[in-house]
Amino acid sequence: MSETLTAWQLIASGDATLFAIVGLSLAVSLTAVVAAGIIGFPLGAILALTRFPGRTAMVVVLNGFMGLPPVVVGLSVYLLLSRSGPLGELGLLFTPTAMVIAQAFLVLPIIAALTRQTVEDLWLEYREELGAMGVGWASRVATLLWDSRFSLVTVLLAGFGRAAAEVGTVMIVGGNIDGFTRTMTTTIALETSKGNIALAIGLGIILILLILLVNATAWGVRVWAVEKAG
Repeated sequence: MSETLTAWQLIASGDATLFAIVGLSLAVSLTAVVAAGIIGFPLGAILALTRFPGRTAMVVVLNGFMGLPPVVVGLSVYLLLSRSGPLGELGLLFTPTAMVIAQAFLVLPIIAALTRQTVEDLWLEYREELGAMGVGWASRVATLLWDSRFSLVTVLLAGFGRAAAEVGTVMIVGGNIDGFTRTMTTTIALETSKGNIALAIGLGIILILLILLVNATAWGVRVWAVEKAG
């Protein structure tokens, strides 16, 4: 009980260490989600609107990667960025940039797969209209992505929730360096093992509140979009 009270006191007092960790976590996760969205949105739309040999297998693999183990992603990025890896000369390992890359790889299949399903459903609904108007392939992609923008916001929020709650991936590629690559999840794991329960609880409270806020925002956006559509 005393640890929980201390945790709330840390939050209420604006503890610099606690909020520096929160700030880094948000910066890394938001950047990763934006990067994954830039790639995942067009990738999902292309898969929804095109037919080519191996497409079904690609969709199955993409859907399967939605549940990809985070530690596998972390290990893959670690090998990619390590000194003996193909990108080792960039010196990105154990930096926030490496954490962004790892989280982007983790979130990308989620965003791409959900985008594909969303755009494909819209394509089935508007195919005849777009075909009758002679809309080109690139314009179809842009039109359907724009028309599904509210649904895609919820896709981004789902990706953010996945990224913000991740610990294994960022631990492997970030190293959990104090004041540099230490995020909320990695700090919770570390401080719990050290017996500093108050800081761990404080970060846990903030993390839960963020996840609840993300889900509430996703629900609100969907309800607003439905009401606007009539």
